[in-house]
Amino acid sequence: MSSNPAGGPAAVSGPGTAERMGIKPQMIVMEFGSDEDIDQELRTAIEQLTGEEIVGEDSDEVVDVVLLWYRDGDGDLADLLVDAIAPLADDGFIWLLTPKRGRDDYVEPSDVTEAAAIAGLSQTSITTAGPHWSAARLVGRKARGSKR
Repeated sequence: MSSNPAGGPAAVSGPGTAERMGIKPQMIVMEFGSDEDIDQELRTAIEQLTGEEIVGEDSDEVVDVVLLWYRDGDGDLADLLVDAIAPLADDGFIWLLTPKRGRDDYVEPSDVTEAAAIAGLSQTSITTAGPHWSAARLVGRKARGSKR
């Protein structure tokens, strides 16, 4: 298969979004919190970019990235973040996807910051992940020496 040359209209959550999110070929991506309301275009773009299917939260693989779809009312965010850390490789990261401001089940940024701190994570960036979702990149604190 060959890539479509640039010049076509860009999808709101197309390949450019996956690349902006730091997704690279051959990365293993796990998904938590999938439901009917997630951004299917983003999922497809990630799978096309990585060349791998997104694995479910029941997988026992070590993964490079976790996509955590979270809506207000989905349970304790800090607990979910701790669960999402478990399968991550040492240099892995989490993209916490929450509904954009003004959407149903919107999550306050202060709630994200508090839950991330409780889980031992730091927020490094925020991006738009589609027409209905915002994404916060969360990483573990690098206090434990160098990776081998």
